[in-house]
Amino acid sequence: MSTVNTNLPLANRVAVITGASSGIGEATAELLAERGAAVALLARRADRLKDLADRIEKLGGTALALPVDVTDLDSLNAAAERVQAELGTADLLFNNAGVMLPSGVNELRTDLWQRQIDLNITGLMNAIGAFTPQLVAAAADKGVADLVNTSSIAATGVFPKFAVYTGSKAFVSHMSRNLRAELGPQRVRVSAVEPGIVRSELQAHVTDDGVNEWLAEAFAAYEVLESSDIAEAVAFLAQQPARVNIPEITVMPTGQV
Repeated sequence: MSTVNTNLPLANRVAVITGASSGIGEATAELLAERGAAVALLARRADRLKDLADRIEKLGGTALALPVDVTDLDSLNAAAERVQAELGTADLLFNNAGVMLPSGVNELRTDLWQRQIDLNITGLMNAIGAFTPQLVAAAADKGVADLVNTSSIAATGVFPKFAVYTGSKAFVSHMSRNLRAELGPQRVRVSAVEPGIVRSELQAHVTDDGVNEWLAEAFAAYEVLESSDIAEAVAFLAQQPARVNIPEITVMPTGQV
């Protein structure tokens, strides 16, 4: 393990990032490690996690790669035990694992509906269940801990063929508001990050031709967000004084309306 530089803004923090193998999760893991946090990397793709952990370690950071599917609660609980044993008590959980699979309701793609519910809702709650005890314990010891959930502007938006996805993100945002009321008195800050269009792997999973055309038009019309933009937002939330909790932060491309 690398020696902690106590001058860094997130020194002595232990951050867990789900969906860490690409996109927003990967960028956030790199940034949090750069700013001093020890990072636990959770995702299914072991090879991608190993490469990311190696990059972080070569730059002087501390990273633990944990291949896990967030829909598997037992695996998440085992990962939580490893984080505590090898990095220390987690005081920052960035819930970022998710998938976007739009389809028209008349197509009855129940497989796509269920996958979004399993990952965006059940997987999110599995991670919260596995790591909240550590967040509460860390807050009691350090004075603050952070639970940050990736939502979307889709949480309050209306987009044809996105009913299940937008519903899942509405769950994330509203659940975060309610969980803040429960955990805030225990010094655990809860925040939802709601991005607009971000360049990431989410678009690669879309199978609907009409939606792909709409996304292509958006990418051509204005400069979309990069994953690093959302990483900066997560780091900003974590670096606030302990008395400051920003419940929601919306990050939009300047050209998106």
